[in-house]
Amino acid sequence: MLILLPPSESKSSRARGRRWRPESLSWPELTPARLDVVRELAAVSGRPDAADALGVSPGLTDEIARNLRLDTAPAVPVAELYTGVLYDALDLASLDAAGLRRARRFVVVQSALHGALRLTDRVAPYRLSMGVRLGSLGPLATWWRPRVGPVLTAAAGSGLVVDCRSSTYAAAWPPSGELARRWVHVRVPGATHMAKHTRGLVARAICELPATPRSPRALADALAAGFEVALEPPERVGRSWILDTYPR
Repeated sequence: MLILLPPSESKSSRARGRRWRPESLSWPELTPARLDVVRELAAVSGRPDAADALGVSPGLTDEIARNLRLDTAPAVPVAELYTGVLYDALDLASLDAAGLRRARRFVVVQSALHGALRLTDRVAPYRLSMGVRLGSLGPLATWWRPRVGPVLTAAAGSGLVVDCRSSTYAAAWPPSGELARRWVHVRVPGATHMAKHTRGLVARAICELPATPRSPRALADALAAGFEVALEPPERVGRSWILDTYPR
C-alpha cells in the first residue's frame, strides 16, 4: 500500500545538524533528477524576479533564500519537516509503535523538489510548489511524471494506492494500467481547510488499522468505523475510485 500525501508550504527547520545527503534518500535512482531540480531552483531563486517565478509573495524572501542553502542547511526528517493542517491531523508523534511502522512503510510525500520522499528521509527546508514552471525544466508536474512513475509503481506493488494529494500534486503521477484498478482518491467535499484536516485523519486511521485493506471496498469498510464514507467506482478505465469521506 501507498498513502500519497502532498507536502505543505510551511516547514520546520533546525539550527544545527548534518546536511542533506542526496544519495541517502529513498529511491536513489531519482538522485540525478533531484540534483537537476536543485540546480535549477537555486538559479531561479537567485534572480530579482524569484518571487514571481516561484509563485510566492514578495514578502517571503527568507523562505526563497532557503533554496540557496539546500546543500549546507541542516536536514530535517520528513516526519518532522512538513507542518500545517494535514500533518497536524496525521500527528505522527502520537502514533503507537505499530502505527508508526506502518506510516513509515505506507506514506509517501510527493515533493516538487525531490519527487517522492519517505518519512525517514532527511532534507533541508525549501520553498517550491509542483505548480511552478521551473526555468528550463518547464512545468514540474509534467517533468516529474516519467521519473517518479516507475519507482512509485514498483513501490505500490500489489497493494492499494490511497491518494490524499491535491490536484496539483496528483498531476505528477496518476497511477496507470493494472495499478489504476487499486487507486483510491480520498475526496472531502467542503472547504480546503476541512479537506486537508480530514485527509490527515484518514491517513492516520489507515496506519492504525490492525490489517491492511486489499481492495477499495475493504478500505471503505475499514474506515466506516470512524468516518462517513461513500465509495464510487471509476468513471472509466484508468481513472481512480472516489472515496468521499466525512469525519463522524
